[in-house]
Amino acid sequence: MIINNDGTTPIYIQIAHWLETEILIGNIKKNEKVYSQYQLAEMFNINPATAAKGLNLLADEQIVYKKRGLGMFVTENAQEIILTKRKEQTLKKLVLELVAEAKRLHVSQSDLIEMIKEASTKGDDRENDSH
Repeated sequence: MIINNDGTTPIYIQIAHWLETEILIGNIKKNEKVYSQYQLAEMFNINPATAAKGLNLLADEQIVYKKRGLGMFVTENAQEIILTKRKEQTLKKLVLELVAEAKRLHVSQSDLIEMIKEASTKGDDRENDSH
């Protein structure tokens, strides 16, 4: 991952999002130790305090937990928490933007649904091609 310093998303949120993705795809498993603030700082060339802020955000959301003197670890239900959060926040926001744009372009609901179905099928084809 490359940190976007010029973007509107704060770096600590980008770090938290990257760690969430690592947990979602199984690169970091439940009860496994996550990167320390110093490892993250070195990996992404950022201030350790910024990395710590990203880790603390995940701790506040109960995605990771602290073991005193040992570091941060992934909670048992971290994947479910992340999936729920992303569906309710990210996906819902994208759908609302998509529907608003479709209305501006006078795309009917049925045409929009058809476009989504086609895109979903193409996504399935791409996944099968990569295996």
